[in-house]
Amino acid sequence: MAKLKSGTSSLPDENVFVSGYPTSICDLAPGNKYLCCNCNNVLKKAQQTLCGHRYCTPCLAWIIRNHESPICPKCKQGGPEALTEDSYLSADRAFSDAAINKEISELRVHCVTENCNWSGVLRDYEEHQNLCDFAQILCHTGCERTVQRRHLADHLETECVNNTTVCPKCSLRIFSTDFLKHKCEKRSPDDQMQNKSGMLAKGKNQSSVNNNWKEKCRFSLLGCTYKGSRDKMKEHEKSSVVAHLSLVAPILMQIKESLPLPEPTENGFQYPRQDSTAQAVRKVLSNLPNGEVKAVNGDIATDCGCLNGGGSTGTDPHTRLAMLEARTQVFENIISVLNREMDSANGKLAAALEQKNEEQQKVKACEQKITDLRCTLATKELAINELHMRLSTLEQTSYDGVFLWKISNFTQKSHDAVTGRAISLYSPAFYTARYGYKVCLRIYLNGDGAGKGTHVSLFFAIVKGEYDALLPWPFKHKVTFMLLDQSNREHVFDAFRPDITSASFQRPVNDMNIASGCPLFCLLSRLQSSKNNYLKDDTLFVRCIIDASSS
Repeated sequence: MAKLKSGTSSLPDENVFVSGYPTSICDLAPGNKYLCCNCNNVLKKAQQTLCGHRYCTPCLAWIIRNHESPICPKCKQGGPEALTEDSYLSADRAFSDAAINKEISELRVHCVTENCNWSGVLRDYEEHQNLCDFAQILCHTGCERTVQRRHLADHLETECVNNTTVCPKCSLRIFSTDFLKHKCEKRSPDDQMQNKSGMLAKGKNQSSVNNNWKEKCRFSLLGCTYKGSRDKMKEHEKSSVVAHLSLVAPILMQIKESLPLPEPTENGFQYPRQDSTAQAVRKVLSNLPNGEVKAVNGDIATDCGCLNGGGSTGTDPHTRLAMLEARTQVFENIISVLNREMDSANGKLAAALEQKNEEQQKVKACEQKITDLRCTLATKELAINELHMRLSTLEQTSYDGVFLWKISNFTQKSHDAVTGRAISLYSPAFYTARYGYKVCLRIYLNGDGAGKGTHVSLFFAIVKGEYDALLPWPFKHKVTFMLLDQSNREHVFDAFRPDITSASFQRPVNDMNIASGCPLFCLLSRLQSSKNNYLKDDTLFVRCIIDASSS
């Protein structure tokens, strides 16, 4: 299979696809079993319908939601003859295809964003899309600019028209990072000189740091322990923006919360005194790990230095306060971006967990249905077996006192009798008349009593019947046994008259009376002799005739 070429994504929302994943992200062209039958993209959270077709979960939900009687589109393509009852779609008639989802999660894919070289497996693709430095995202401040994620911080500091500060002196709108460099025409010479001194001090400090082979991170005062060369430091600062912001943000918020609020007057607002502002800043900064009253970098140190109230040449506190608020606003904007990304990730996680819970509920419902169906099926099987037995009994039941008993598979049954597994067999019950005595036969293929091991023993037993209360007792009719020669040459006969004093012929108290009959009915040697045809196709026939006229 040919490798697909990656290109610039034209899809919105940072390549987070609403339905399936586009085939262009796959290293190798995916097979048809991995494609959605609706959007024809790689399946996303695959669902399989009862008709056997697969859809993305969003695609299936859309089809069901937008059609009164949703029919599987794939089945429709096959024509009317392809439509079945299973082609009807509903939420409870589809299930998550865990097997195909696992296979799809292992597909090799790559990022289609321009200049991004990421590659991996599909299960990691969405996570990469949420972190891709080259992905185009919309600035959250409302300036309607779209920038790469890696350039968002720079855009907020130097380009975003909604992230500027108004100079309180000249009312000029300036980017927050350029506020310190702003030379306001209405500033005093002392203010400008102090600003230049601060910038020179900052430059000298930066130069001395660059001369060291290894230097501390500028956020070391706040707890960052990293040390490295200048190049490594740049990489560290780029990769640790979130960590550094998490160290800076609490301090800036504390400073902002500690500053006294301006009081309204007739001429506008009266700002707090210089010494109270400086005291609020020093109180927060004194809680740093080394106890020094410094900020994270030279710019903020210069800004805060003017608030110590120690010199008459200090910059106007109103200006310094505005500068500090501008810096705070920059950090708050960056933090809001990170919070937005985190909220998006939390939302996706919550949606995934909710989807997982729904699928688990569906699985449990399906398992319960399967259990109920198995119980119903078992009940029906028992009923069917009972009906088969009753039908078989009715087919073999006789109501005229003459009964023909077919004993098939004679060799196996004879072996069971010899080994003791089943020493005797009972025939189906039959009747002497439609509402007469209910009786049955019992045969010992290896003999019983005096005929054990040498003869076939055949007995007659009276069974408890439905009409026993209307019949005369004891049973007095003559009983005749016949072993049929299947060549109709020489049948084996035996007969007896009931002993009316025997309990075997009294009205049954239990389900069946004790059997009585002929223990020496037929020699085994005669039965198995090749000269006779009592056994044919491993089948034996026994007939019983009850003379209802004799008593």
